[in-house]
Amino acid sequence: MATMGLSNFGYSLREAGSHFRRNWSTALGAIVTIFLSLFIIGLFILGSALIENMVGSVENRVTIQAFLSDDADQSAVTAFQQEVQSWDTVESVTYKSKDQALEEYRTTMSYRNASDAVSALDGQNPIPASLVIKLKDPKDVQDVAQRIASSSSFAAIADNKSNPSGDVQYGRETVERLFSVTAYIRIGAIGLVGLLVFVAFVFINNTIRLAINARRREIAIMRLVGASNGFIRGPFLMEGVLEALIGALLAIVVLVVGAHMLLPVMAESMTFLTFAIPTT
Repeated sequence: MATMGLSNFGYSLREAGSHFRRNWSTALGAIVTIFLSLFIIGLFILGSALIENMVGSVENRVTIQAFLSDDADQSAVTAFQQEVQSWDTVESVTYKSKDQALEEYRTTMSYRNASDAVSALDGQNPIPASLVIKLKDPKDVQDVAQRIASSSSFAAIADNKSNPSGDVQYGRETVERLFSVTAYIRIGAIGLVGLLVFVAFVFINNTIRLAINARRREIAIMRLVGASNGFIRGPFLMEGVLEALIGALLAIVVLVVGAHMLLPVMAESMTFLTFAIPTT
């Protein structure tokens, strides 16, 4: 039984190789179809991973700023900072002094008159100190902001004690729009990959059908002489496996080489893309 199995395997392998040589154009067409299908799927998967990385990077820039009064007691500020840091949803709480805030304003403002605006302050600094809160999950931003705004401890050190909620800012409209857009991007990427997998399956299936139709006369003769279905099917399966392996290896090599060459360039170019989330 084992000898028959090995014999059938050897026959299938020889027939597959023979068909490759006799009908190289058909085999090449199948390999190219498989290569292109898998390459496009891989390309979109890599693109989706890159987009997901970019989306995650942008989401991680979402922070809450809690502005503090100039005359706030430093011990009360430290106590509140430690309190917020202890919350499960908070990753870090950083104190930003008035001088740091002014310097940040000076270096990050994009319009040309920023330096003139700073000079016009005549040595005074109207920007309040603040606590910058970074979250473990950016989607918790609204809940954490409301919790800070309703805290009596924060009300005692807020810049505007009559309306402390106005001193807790995270760019609500921008953040909500950001989360909405990123959700659509993720759904779209998954949908495109799923569609491409389906299209690739259809292409490969049609290629196999064409190969079978091209040899239908040979199959009919083999049936007439009493060949079993397994004996007839063997060379086709072996040929399909060989074509799939060659096409898949080509797709993997091209994707790996392309990713190795292009991803560092793309990553470097993205460092120039600054996405600022306003806190007002």
